[in-house]
Amino acid sequence: MFERLQKPFLTVETGEAYQPIRLTYSLYQKDKLITVLNQLKCCEKNPNSNAWNWFWRDECNDLHFESLDSYKKKSEHPLRLGTLTIREDGLYLNLPSFKRACLAVPFFHHLMVDTIVKIDHADFINKVFGLDERLPHGFAELFKEEDLAKIVHQRTHEFETIQEKVEHAKTAEEAFTILANYTSLEAKKRLPYAERYSFLEAQTTDPDVVFLGFYIFLRGRELVAIRRWFGETGYTLADAAEETVEQVFGGMNIDIIE
Repeated sequence: MFERLQKPFLTVETGEAYQPIRLTYSLYQKDKLITVLNQLKCCEKNPNSNAWNWFWRDECNDLHFESLDSYKKKSEHPLRLGTLTIREDGLYLNLPSFKRACLAVPFFHHLMVDTIVKIDHADFINKVFGLDERLPHGFAELFKEEDLAKIVHQRTHEFETIQEKVEHAKTAEEAFTILANYTSLEAKKRLPYAERYSFLEAQTTDPDVVFLGFYIFLRGRELVAIRRWFGETGYTLADAAEETVEQVFGGMNIDIIE
């Protein structure tokens, strides 16, 4: 354990932890999407495929990274933030950190109307990696659709069961106790290696609220992964939620993941 405490985890160029995440969009108008991407100066098409590199320049030049340490932007060598790929079943945006995903969701939302694409879900990894640790080879190895769908189904079933118990509670106090116990148990659970965040239930909500909710969700998991890496095995999502809410609302600091 002591060796790990002295050992840093892998980070990306802009300072945040390396935690691969993939955003998946439902695709409605492929030709219009291609037109939009080709018009963006911050996106550069791969000549051999329906894939674009997303660079930190031009339209997204003002994206802000609080975690930035020693990295210096160079206009002649812009940093690649992620990769967009169009397939028959959707648009996929692969990114190496949670912060970049939190920046990407609102950025592309304002460029692509819902009639062209609509964000569906995000798949991500609940851990950080050592500098010499073997990294998964590509997102296909990272994310297994069957495993992710199983986790989502299980959690949905658990939530529906609790919801039914709350609705049939005899008193408000009993309902509150049921919810409190459920929340406490959920916060202490070991997080799965890979997980999925769904945007479907938030489609009719104010976009800014959706973006903030996505940030808080990922921020909590990022904190758990980092704290446990440094030996705080008892650090839970409840601790992360309290810390994140204090940061966002108490300190009025709503910047993306630091």
